[in-house]
Amino acid sequence: MNTQARGGAIVTGAARGIGREIAAGLVADGFGVIIADVDQTAGEATAAALTAEGGGEAVFVRVDVTDRASVKAAVEACRARFGSLRVMINNAGFNKPEPFLEITEKTWHGILEVNALGVLIGIQEAGKAMIADGIKGKIINTASIAGRTGFADFAAYSVSKAAVISLTQAGARALAPKGITVNAFAPGVVATPLWEQLDKDLYAMGASAAPGEAMNSLASQILLGRVADPKDVVGTVKFLWSEQSDYMTGQVLLIDGGMVLQ
Repeated sequence: MNTQARGGAIVTGAARGIGREIAAGLVADGFGVIIADVDQTAGEATAAALTAEGGGEAVFVRVDVTDRASVKAAVEACRARFGSLRVMINNAGFNKPEPFLEITEKTWHGILEVNALGVLIGIQEAGKAMIADGIKGKIINTASIAGRTGFADFAAYSVSKAAVISLTQAGARALAPKGITVNAFAPGVVATPLWEQLDKDLYAMGASAAPGEAMNSLASQILLGRVADPKDVVGTVKFLWSEQSDYMTGQVLLIDGGMVLQ
């Protein structure tokens, strides 16, 4: 498929985990995809693998989502190579658990910088490019069930994801007059490197009695009886980038197996 005709997409934090699977879905759908990540080795490997799978093309661009110039460079790379930016997935994020009464300023600022400020910058730079090119594009943000219900041992992460939800709503209001939609999806417990590290960190800080216990405890609260695979998320996100969601903006779709009911 001609990716110039289909247009381009950017996925931040796409070297692995949920971001990688979303990028794979976009490539399979015929998009040219910028794999935007701070990890150059993993990012380049992901781009090569997804391109080889066919459909569209994936190109790695090193991006720090907290650095506006870095994000802007990725947007320009997408426009130059694929003709336009039609889909922006603000997915990059991280977590570091700490007991509520011991949360440090360093942890707070670090998580909020990446998970919240990074999403704001992503929405802004994608929105500007779409407006300049006359594109009625799709901006999609990765929220979390933690943005709907706070968790004591990762309160900073919960706050950052609540911010993503608010930014999604604010961005939807700001960009609707230009025909650009802004939506989000909120995963639950997903078997990704982020959650695997979270499980290890919770054990190390004494919040769980054994490796794997924290993940299993959370899984026990899921109505469908298992944690998600990253591929479980892609169908919903594909709906959000497709024309089927054209009359939808400012919304957050939970993909959590029935863990949080709202």
